[in-house]
Amino acid sequence: MARIYDSRKRVLITGGAGFVGSHLVDRLLEQGHDVLCVDNLFTGSKRNIDRFHNHSRFEFMRHDITMPLYVEVDEIYNLACPASPIHYQHDPVQTTKTSVHGAINMLGLAKRLKCKIFQASTSEVYGDPSIHPQPEDYWGNVNPIGIRSCYDEGKRCAETLFFDYHRQHDLEIKVARIFNTYGPRMHHADGRVVSNFIVQALQGTDITIYGDGLQTRSFCYVDDLVDGFIRFMDTDASVTGPINLGNPSEFTIKELAEKVVAMTGSKSKIIYQDLPQDDPKQRRPVISKAKAELDWEPKIDVDQGLKLTIDYFKDLLKDMNSI
Repeated sequence: MARIYDSRKRVLITGGAGFVGSHLVDRLLEQGHDVLCVDNLFTGSKRNIDRFHNHSRFEFMRHDITMPLYVEVDEIYNLACPASPIHYQHDPVQTTKTSVHGAINMLGLAKRLKCKIFQASTSEVYGDPSIHPQPEDYWGNVNPIGIRSCYDEGKRCAETLFFDYHRQHDLEIKVARIFNTYGPRMHHADGRVVSNFIVQALQGTDITIYGDGLQTRSFCYVDDLVDGFIRFMDTDASVTGPINLGNPSEFTIKELAEKVVAMTGSKSKIIYQDLPQDDPKQRRPVISKAKAELDWEPKIDVDQGLKLTIDYFKDLLKDMNSI
């Protein structure tokens, strides 16, 4: 049973109609809070939040956080930013603006309201890492002018802004570095490896692996991630992060593809294409800080999480095919 806060809060979630954001909406409503969901619906979807529209404590506002926002809230979760390469490379200038201008606007709002603010940063701040696994004190190996830089450097700059607002204005901040996350409500065409493999397997088309498939990733189920968010936000002001949130269980991309084929019973063949520029070869979080400061670690293993995600995509594709 979810823990109920001692006092009801009005919570702003930017990017709240997105994959992760909508699960956070779920959890906060379940805990008895009022939720203001702000999203420009560039990658977010009304489908993700339709279930909330008749909820008395839910409010949706269509807004782009690169523009100032004037609302009254008690806490802010800043999740707004396209997170998959296909989406963030579609308009790289806007991606950087969302990370940087969006952070400035949300930090300004938090400063005015004197409220705590959470930043959804990313493991991409580590770039193509020369240290494995990645601890929070690793500064990263990032190409500042590549095709992924709009996202990687945008998020790095956002972290800078958060810590400067903390030092200069004594703002209470929480910065989480999110590693690969998957689960229901992922966009079916976002180009991320889990959604790609599942959709291709269910449709019986070739499963595309970029590179030799030996590059590794660590996959965290979305419910575990959201639990980490809320635990982090509930810490005292001395806990600022950055804190890695992800699952330290590591798989090669080839192993993941083979697992998805087996779990779906698909006849899809695995094919190989060239690796995109600056695609990281290894990714696995050190989560000792999350364990110590948040009493958090993932509980849902990849088989359980993939089954739930496959079931979601089966229903989604069935609905899409019936339209």
